[in-house]
Amino acid sequence: MSISISLPDGSVRDFDSPITGFELASDIGLGLAKAAIAIEVNGQLSDISRVIDSDCEVKIITRKDEQALELIRHDAAHVMAQAVQELYPGTQVTIGPAIENGFYYDFAREEPFVPDDLEKIEVKMAEIVMADKPFFREVWDRAKALQTFRDMGEVYKAELIEALSDEEAISIYRQGDWFDLCRGPHLPSTGHVGKAFKLLKLAGAYWRGDSKNKMLQRIYGTAWRDPKELRNYLNQLEEAEKRDHRRLGREMDLFHFQEEAPGAVFWHHKGWALFRQLVDYMRARQEDAGYAEISTPAVMDRSLWETSGHWETFREHMYTTKTEDDRVFALKPMNCPGGIQVFRQGITSYKDLPKRIAEFGKVNRYEPSGALHGLMRVREFTQDDAHIFCTEEQIDEECRTVIDLIIDIYRDFGFEDVKIKFSDRPEKRIGSDLVWDRLEQALKGALEEIGRPFTLNPGEGAFYGPKLEFVLRDAIGRDWQCGTLQVDMSLPERFGAYYIGQNGQRQSPVMLHRALFGSLERFCGILIENYAGRLPLWLSPVQVVVCTITDAANDYAREVFKNLYDAGIRAETDIRNEKINYKVREHSQAKVPVLLVVGAKEIEKRTVAMRRLGGKSQEVLALSEALDTLKIECLSPLSAN
Repeated sequence: MSISISLPDGSVRDFDSPITGFELASDIGLGLAKAAIAIEVNGQLSDISRVIDSDCEVKIITRKDEQALELIRHDAAHVMAQAVQELYPGTQVTIGPAIENGFYYDFAREEPFVPDDLEKIEVKMAEIVMADKPFFREVWDRAKALQTFRDMGEVYKAELIEALSDEEAISIYRQGDWFDLCRGPHLPSTGHVGKAFKLLKLAGAYWRGDSKNKMLQRIYGTAWRDPKELRNYLNQLEEAEKRDHRRLGREMDLFHFQEEAPGAVFWHHKGWALFRQLVDYMRARQEDAGYAEISTPAVMDRSLWETSGHWETFREHMYTTKTEDDRVFALKPMNCPGGIQVFRQGITSYKDLPKRIAEFGKVNRYEPSGALHGLMRVREFTQDDAHIFCTEEQIDEECRTVIDLIIDIYRDFGFEDVKIKFSDRPEKRIGSDLVWDRLEQALKGALEEIGRPFTLNPGEGAFYGPKLEFVLRDAIGRDWQCGTLQVDMSLPERFGAYYIGQNGQRQSPVMLHRALFGSLERFCGILIENYAGRLPLWLSPVQVVVCTITDAANDYAREVFKNLYDAGIRAETDIRNEKINYKVREHSQAKVPVLLVVGAKEIEKRTVAMRRLGGKSQEVLALSEALDTLKIECLSPLSAN
């Protein structure tokens, strides 16, 4: 039996009989065999001990590879589960996956864990890692697996086994005497987890995410390839806590949330000023780029969502209501069907295309309460949506134009590091494969034409078309997915949208779905955290506060304010009977960028003492000079250009 194995460097190795991943690594080189922790067979991650018995493409995975992190975190979850059961007998283990930046495991235990338990569990985990027990995969008979876990009192594991199809193997992974139901893959042994792990917090979680089920106890942890990566991540968490937009939102008096409207924002005056700055900026950029702004209804009949396909694919996330005449309506979760209705009015010629239609549309999507997170994850939000209707020949150019626009806009907000993810066809989709081939090539071609690198996000496209996701990296190294660009030839056809082609016949347009900020609420949160509340002067809700030292300066403070107001600067006065140090401290906490302090000397010389946020000194300037300086500094990037 001859087996040919293709390696990433293009070479091919032939073997006379089946071979394990470790044996393959050894055949390539002893150094690689020592470093190998897993293999990737035809793109599928597998144990290093897996037997390769047919022709395939294989990549040897080492600790340096990105895939190593998922394995380390998955194994850390298993090690944590073993540690918990050894320390707290009778605790049931349920589900424990690797997640972004870490892992968790849900436990069923009558007595609640407390924060001090985390340190004990960490110590026990370190012992298990030091023991360096190999991971062994076993395949059990279903009856044996059910009986074993039931005898152990592991009712949740038994339920998981019962839910598996008859064709699915019952895969068990053993580390020493301890074992768990798991599909794998795993590292060669517990020792490969290493020392770079840390348990972070406790939380509650319903079994299988259903509030009707029992509440379990979740322990979150993080794990990395080496102590340096761990230190960097913990420092990032510490910095992120300082920058938490929810805390800064309170300190800066921007917004709040309350239980009567879960997942919806109550914008305060200052927060709404920030929100409006984003809208005004985006409106100006879109008008300059040839977009026409529209507004469509928030509540529309169910039939519209059935036509679009959202009723079938997105129904569980939609808010619906039934009126007395038995009509079913839905709060819109997307803006695209409304945009198509506007396009359909009147007759459009191919000479009128492309048509770029923009909308600041408020949408509502049901998110589980446990997933809500300040401005970052809400149920009601505003999208800076646009829908571009064009001919098939115009797709490539329109895609390039949108990509350039998005990158340029992010640059204005201080985001230079932008990654692009390309998401291709999902399993559940509409439209023919031929159409998907054309649309996917359009997006890829646009990126290649303008020289923008991208990564593949397999199967994550929208149900109606492939998409690009634009990911921003903030000041502390976190990634945020914001803008999107999707290409769609299905929805216009479904709604009967058409234009008159050169041949005089009706033709369905291609539709580009485009959002730049994405959710304006979320983008506000990202900005607040990126700048730690110290927003650029042009974006700050309050740009200047005029503070008095004595009551005698009140009239002069009002005069200074009037000059600022007339210059288009967002300003306030603080003429309270408080000490100036108190005022400075309070406004600094509220992240006001500039304070103009006035007292007897300033009145006499018609000057102001300018204090900048974070500065330790003040600069005395003539009032006219201060106004000229601030007028320039407060300009938006649009005005500055």
